[in-house]
Amino acid sequence: MLERKSRLVFFIFLIVFSTISVAESYPKRILFVGNSYLYYNDSIHNHVKRMLIEHYGNDDIKTKSATIGGSRLNNHNIDHLLNPKNLQLDEQIDLLIMQGGSGEVMTSKSRKIFADTAKSFSTKAQAQGIKTALYMTHAYTKVDRRYKENLIDRIAKTYYEAADSSNSLVIPVGEAYEIAYKENPSIELHHPDGTHPGMLGTYLGAATVFAVITETSPEGLNYNYLDRVSDQDRVFLQQVAWKAYLKSIL
Repeated sequence: MLERKSRLVFFIFLIVFSTISVAESYPKRILFVGNSYLYYNDSIHNHVKRMLIEHYGNDDIKTKSATIGGSRLNNHNIDHLLNPKNLQLDEQIDLLIMQGGSGEVMTSKSRKIFADTAKSFSTKAQAQGIKTALYMTHAYTKVDRRYKENLIDRIAKTYYEAADSSNSLVIPVGEAYEIAYKENPSIELHHPDGTHPGMLGTYLGAATVFAVITETSPEGLNYNYLDRVSDQDRVFLQQVAWKAYLKSIL
């Protein structure tokens, strides 16, 4: 009888310990590194933080953003950014999200520089126990002179190959844009300039980051940025983000 009770207590302990371990396994200090694609519309790091806080119920989650307008990934000083004191943090980050310049996919030379930089930055971060991810950019619309048909194919190839070589996750924001436009051609994800994200594009990007971090669908999140995202758009973009995530892991 005592042996059975001991087993039961041990089994309960394992369940509780496993639950606590899972609950504490998500990143609580996240750094985004990139350019204006990230900082438009109140900066994506703020939206991701609000979504994660709603999901986990933990208001101690901290997100930081280091962005340079028009920059490529190699323009950043990663050694400086990997010192938590330079981010006004008491502890090291546990997730580094890197976004390359939209033009980095255009030539074989720039693609190689991006991939080499992603690998170099990731190696330095991972040596400190930091997980790494690449934020896949979206394609231009026809308004932008750099528009090319099927550019998303080149973007996706660049990011997935760089992720493989750097042992990083891919956050498939660019593919999420394509899914959204295919399912709802009238939706406006881009800023009128045809390159930067509009408010809905930033929301979709944040929802896609959320899906990758949590490995769960953002569907059901109430966050709508002070009612600037309608219920219809909120639900649709959350669904699209989850579809893009599922596509990326197949």
